[in-house]
Amino acid sequence: MKIVIALDSFKESLTAAAACDAVVRGFRAVLPQAVYHCVPMADGGEGTTAALVAARGGKWRDVLVQDPLGRPVTARYGRLPDGSAVMEMAEAAGLHLLAPVERDPHLTSTFGVGEMLRHALDGGARHIILGIGGSATNDGGAGMLQALGVRLLDEKGSELPRGGAALSRLARADFSGLLPTLRDCTLQVACDVNNPLCGERGASAIFGPQKGADAAAVAELDAALAHYAAVLTAAGLPDKRETPGTGAAGGLGYALALLGAELTSGISLVMQAAGLADALRNADLVITGEGRIDGQTRLGKVPFGVLQLAQTQGVPVIALAGVLGAGAETLTDDGFTAIFPSIAALAPLADTLAQGAANLERTTRQIAAVWQLGRRG
Repeated sequence: MKIVIALDSFKESLTAAAACDAVVRGFRAVLPQAVYHCVPMADGGEGTTAALVAARGGKWRDVLVQDPLGRPVTARYGRLPDGSAVMEMAEAAGLHLLAPVERDPHLTSTFGVGEMLRHALDGGARHIILGIGGSATNDGGAGMLQALGVRLLDEKGSELPRGGAALSRLARADFSGLLPTLRDCTLQVACDVNNPLCGERGASAIFGPQKGADAAAVAELDAALAHYAAVLTAAGLPDKRETPGTGAAGGLGYALALLGAELTSGISLVMQAAGLADALRNADLVITGEGRIDGQTRLGKVPFGVLQLAQTQGVPVIALAGVLGAGAETLTDDGFTAIFPSIAALAPLADTLAQGAANLERTTRQIAAVWQLGRRG
């Protein structure tokens, strides 16, 4: 019997790899002779790098970069056995790096993201997978471009300062110094929003408030992004302003699109990179899950992505969650064989999070017992 275990992380409780390990322990207690294939998953956001490093046997790399306000911070990314690099922009420019009082998208920059990309390219990576969730920035990826060698100049020929507000002063851009190795690199970007760069559905309006922008700042930043993109488009660069996903990460998706990056579904990208389709061949059962499963799980979350891929190979799927939310009961209509919560009893949040592995192991042991009984029948 072959069982594939493909779970996302349980936020603040278990990494994807730790969640998969707990499920294996539960099943192995009942079905010790089964063959287990663990493929830790992520949806392109937090935990993507850790999941792929674990799934592919990669190695970690540390690099000193600048945080959203220009301070030094150590960012981690992964190198996979095939030479690919996998990273998350939040390591260098994430909202979690700033105290609430420091959040100001007028000033925050993606410069550190460019430094991280440069480090991977200088190390020989020619395929980079980049997750762009959790950003603190609204600079249209300008900081990243500057770190990669692009000069963004005002009317006097001076380099623009970093941050979203300065983009309103852009007069011209010089791409002649862009890192040459980018031409030979395949950039795949995990992007699960379809927002354009500007306008009422753009980066500033939709995501600016969570980064510290009030209504006046949203209008100012949106105008700055529009001016920035207009200058670059007039200079002959591709017009990507309305491309779905270019508004992601404060417009970082826009700059990445200018560099030829492919903006794609996070879960699809992770499943492909982790080799999940190969692992599913001749499998008898798939176990997937994440911390919460509800009606929103259909919208690009790991359990639903795993389900859809497993269905192409006719493999039944059981899902696990810490808790079930509204609409979870409707997911069996989409093809899940069953969906189980794992929390045993009400407890303080800190205790519940600490018991995550034990709860998963206990629940999956019971699932394995029922699965074994059904096969005997």
